[in-house]
Formats: sequence, C-alpha cells, structure tokens
Amino acid sequence: MTPTEPLVGRPAGQAAVRPPLPVKLVIAGGFGVGKTTAVGSISEIEPLTTEASITEVAAGVDDLSHTPSKTTTTVAMDFGCITIDPALKLYLFGTPGQERFGFMWDDLVEGAVGGLVIVDTRRLDDCYAAVDYFEHKQIPFAVAVNAFDGSVQHTLEEVRWALDVSEGVPVLVFDARERGSVRDALLVVLEQALARSEG
Repeated sequence: MTPTEPLVGRPAGQAAVRPPLPVKLVIAGGFGVGKTTAVGSISEIEPLTTEASITEVAAGVDDLSHTPSKTTTTVAMDFGCITIDPALKLYLFGTPGQERFGFMWDDLVEGAVGGLVIVDTRRLDDCYAAVDYFEHKQIPFAVAVNAFDGSVQHTLEEVRWALDVSEGVPVLVFDARERGSVRDALLVVLEQALARSEG
C-alpha cells in the first residue's frame, strides 16, 4: 500500500486519526495522603485499585491518628487514565504509601516521565522517602500539598525547606478530591518532564 492509499475500512479521502500519545505518570507519597483519591478524582475510567482492609495488625504499624476514618489501604497500586487532549493521554500509577511495599516502586516507576509527590503537612516526614526516590532516580517531579479540610499547616516555602527540595521543583497546593485541581497538578509535572527533555 502506498502512503496515499486509504487503510482498509476507511473511506477514500478520510485522514487517519492518530491515537493519543501515551504518557506514564506516578503519584506517590506517604500513607493516607490522598493518592487513591487523586487517581479516582481525575480518571476517565473506573480506577483500578488494590485496596485492602486495615487489620488490627496493620493499624498497629500504620499511623491512623490523622486519618481515623480510613478503613482501607493500597497494597499494590492504583491505576487510572485521563485524555488531556486528542494528542495526549496520561496513564496514572499510584504507589502504596507504606515502606514495607517499597520493593514495588521500581516496577511501578519504570517508563514514567514524571511523578507527583502528595504531601500532608501534618505528617511531612511521611513523604521523605518519595522525594528521595525521585531525586535519586533523577525523575522530574512536583510536590503537591493536599489541602485537607481546605487548609494546610505550613506555607509552601516552609514545606520546600523541610523537604530540602531545590528551587527547580514546583511546590503547590491542591485538593485531591477536585478533578480540576488534580489536573492542574499533573500538568505541572508534565511541564517539568518536558523541560527536562528539552534541557
């Protein structure tokens, strides 16, 4: 078939429609910071989750003091997707937050162009591992402070200082429950990835 001939099943003269470019992003952070919520808020498909009930044993290991109503936790990953425009589709992979599931991260992050590290300012130390991971792997990322109850405990500059992230890493406030807010945070990650690829 020559380049000017139509594909089988397409009327002559109708242009081929390219599928959107698939782009993988990772959503990471500590236990109970809103990763599953963020994926569920933005995904255009029913998100795939691997939620398991928090047992008495797990409750003794995981800090539930700031999330007392939390009854489940991610034990493998969350997955969702969103078409940004006809040319770009994001595939979102949420990591489990507990350190004991850290062995899965390398597989989940494989092929990702960037990451969003979600932070709960009541528990900043819970996200150190995610920040360190992306820095070590040299994967572009942004830090998104989840506005629990509509507020945050520290200013963005205080968060930047506490996490010791460079000025080149965006630090922003978002609401994991709001689709538009999650979209805007993911677009910041995409901008970081694009800037890295052009640099």
